[in-house]
Amino acid sequence: MRSIIAHGLALALAATLAASAAADDNGHMMGFPGPLPGMGGQGDQGDQGNHGPGMGHEKHEPHILLAFGTMVGVDGPFVGDANPIRNVIGDESPWTVSKSAKGFLTTSGHLVIDVRGLVFPNEPNVPPDKIGINDEPQFRGLVSCLTPSADGMSVVTTNVTTQGFDATTTGNAKINAQLTLPNPCVAPIVFILAGSEDKWFAVTGFDSTEMSKVGN
Repeated sequence: MRSIIAHGLALALAATLAASAAADDNGHMMGFPGPLPGMGGQGDQGDQGNHGPGMGHEKHEPHILLAFGTMVGVDGPFVGDANPIRNVIGDESPWTVSKSAKGFLTTSGHLVIDVRGLVFPNEPNVPPDKIGINDEPQFRGLVSCLTPSADGMSVVTTNVTTQGFDATTTGNAKINAQLTLPNPCVAPIVFILAGSEDKWFAVTGFDSTEMSKVGN
């Protein structure tokens, strides 16, 4: 019974995130393919012909793999290349999610991220003219999975990256992409990368002080 209730709550959360993440500021849909995967209907149309390795050619109804309502900007010991996450290094400057970041990932590789206010924070090592802004014209999404090696004897990290999506100077962007995930994909992590280089600005996680890092 508990597992049924937990599954229902997860699907409800994902549906809420999908409705929010798929709409632009005027309430228009941003090319969302149809009913949310795992919620009935025809499933995720983006799954057709886009199976990951080892998934075969038969049609699989996709399900929510990960739904998230927060992300954490790169900061502290994660800045730079000293402490990479899944082989992805942090930007050389700190970033903060000053408003919100939410989205979901399906088993068919459909990734949606809606981020608001991904900008440089008010910190001593950030130039005053950079505080509260984003200087990248595009953001990209990255999904990191753990999966068995070819010989099945060890675990390897597989990272899959989207194309670039337009980002505003206030740090707003909507990523809606179809990826080919490894199979299996264990312990997925979602990043927002710079559009110009393989450095992360935000990652799935939680920091209760995040929204206070922009004010003077």
